[in-house]
Amino acid sequence: VQLQASGGGLVQAGGSLRLSCLASGITISNAYMAWFRQGPGKEREFVAAAAARRSGSNQYYADSVKGRFTISRDNAKNTVYLQMNSLTPEDTAVYYCAADSRLILSSTRAWSEYDYWGQGTLVTVSS
Repeated sequence: VQLQASGGGLVQAGGSLRLSCLASGITISNAYMAWFRQGPGKEREFVAAAAARRSGSNQYYADSVKGRFTISRDNAKNTVYLQMNSLTPEDTAVYYCAADSRLILSSTRAWSEYDYWGQGTLVTVSS
């Protein structure tokens, strides 16, 4: 399984970015897909997740991004997206795509639940 994250960059506060995660070796429609991030000097934290279709297709968001970020998937392209709007400097981090193909996760918000990880893409938000 390979997850290739892209789309990071430098953006001004209030701006938007869309991250992409191209998956191979796993069918994203049958997997939990998630985004985590790790800011400077911070621990890795949950951002958003989307359950597999067979698991209910629910979406989950961290309180800090709810209403600003949207996770979505294009099953035909086997790609997951994270649309990020109204960015603030506090969103500056390396963003990681993660996946797990189990039917049920104990916690969609725990990074330890995910078996597969991408390499990360850096998002920098300037004030």
